[in-house]
Amino acid sequence: MANMIINADIQKGIISKNIYGHFSEHLGRCIYEGIWVGEDSPIPNTRGIRNDVVEALKNINIPVLRWPGGCFADEYHWKDGVGPKESRKRMINTHWGGVIENNHFGTHEFLELCDMLGCEPYICGNVGSGTVQEMQEWVEYITFDGESPMANWRRQNGRENPWTLKYFGVGNENWGCGGNMRPEYYADVYRRYQTYVRNYGKNKVYKIACGPNTADYHWTEVLMREACSFMDGLSLHYYTVPGDSWHNKGSATNFTEQDWFKTMKKTLFMEELITKHSTIMDRYDPQKRVGLIVDEWGTWYDVEPGTNPGFLYQQNTLRDALVAGINLNIFNNHCDRVQMANIAQTVNVLQAVILTEGEKMVLTPTYHVFEMYKVHQGAILLASVMECEDYEYDGEKISQLSVSASKNSEGKIHITLCNLNPNEVAELNCELRGVNASRISGRVLTAPSMNIHNTFDNPDQVKPADFKAIYMNEKGFFATLLPMSVTVLTIE
Repeated sequence: MANMIINADIQKGIISKNIYGHFSEHLGRCIYEGIWVGEDSPIPNTRGIRNDVVEALKNINIPVLRWPGGCFADEYHWKDGVGPKESRKRMINTHWGGVIENNHFGTHEFLELCDMLGCEPYICGNVGSGTVQEMQEWVEYITFDGESPMANWRRQNGRENPWTLKYFGVGNENWGCGGNMRPEYYADVYRRYQTYVRNYGKNKVYKIACGPNTADYHWTEVLMREACSFMDGLSLHYYTVPGDSWHNKGSATNFTEQDWFKTMKKTLFMEELITKHSTIMDRYDPQKRVGLIVDEWGTWYDVEPGTNPGFLYQQNTLRDALVAGINLNIFNNHCDRVQMANIAQTVNVLQAVILTEGEKMVLTPTYHVFEMYKVHQGAILLASVMECEDYEYDGEKISQLSVSASKNSEGKIHITLCNLNPNEVAELNCELRGVNASRISGRVLTAPSMNIHNTFDNPDQVKPADFKAIYMNEKGFFATLLPMSVTVLTIE
């Protein structure tokens, strides 16, 4: 038996909608084929952007989209991707697959995509191989409404009014593919580059510094000590890799319960990472002005057999749905510090929410979790306490349940629950305090086996269904949570 208390009258802060953000890199078939097909494509599109993908992303209320990378960002020179498409420079994508990048999807196309989605653009600037002037001119090109070479060039390229650009990353993974820098060196580089990421007119840029790789607490210490006052956000990257090494990450679909358990345990490490990095940030920023931006997270497996290893294309099973639900619960519960998160990646790459193949499109189990969890966007986090049994495998233990709870502007309470155990139900007794509730309903995402996934021939093998194993009682409610499931409950 699991026991939970939800204190509806103890509010823990606002869950930023940007926790439900996404990441689209020029990598494999994420941009080209996944988002951009070109104006002449037989696939239905609006000025080259796939209509079906746009509609699917709008349905999950995508709040913010990070682009153009990733490692690609630090070899991307934005001027190559504006102006007439026939005159844009062609290049080799040396990071990802060695394929031709024709730069047909550039600044204008990305910002138009964000307009179509109704989301905020988050642009990652080139520190690794770019100049201060190049970065400064990019922000000027996008946001300046006055007389200048860049603003005039934007007008010549068909955009009279400037765009609004709130989020800008000053470099990506500068500890690795973005320059192999030491934190002491990058802190000074960041201070220099961000100086020229200027606010033009009413546009106010939220500047995001490159933060640590996983558990590099020294990096966080140095960046906060040396550059805290110059940043609005600090990034964090952590991928759930169940295999033994980066050369043997494991299959996305052919896995055992041992692999399932290892994946769940490794993804729960996000809790420790956020807690420890936040503790360091608290010493330099006790007011929590600087947001922790988890702008790359998700599962990373071996690529699907027969696909380009540099394209990072992997399938997406019920296991990935649990990973998504667990991480989103963690981010929700740390909303005092976590202000944005961006799953990697949106389409056809790593833990994608959408897969495409020609004109076909399929929604993954991860997509359905984002659709179910969208009720948390902008809601008030509620205090919750959970006592539950452990899920034990081969002598190791992890908590069986993961939870977060919020109250929206209409007063509805939403509780998201993940049962990590693939074999056992979880009998849950919940006491609701500080609220008079009379109605409860739910939806659940699960499947008969842990490696079931949606395919282009069978796109609905994993999809949400009504959840009936709940009833209200005198103090709250009782629920029987299915094995390996993600459940959202609505209380009115």
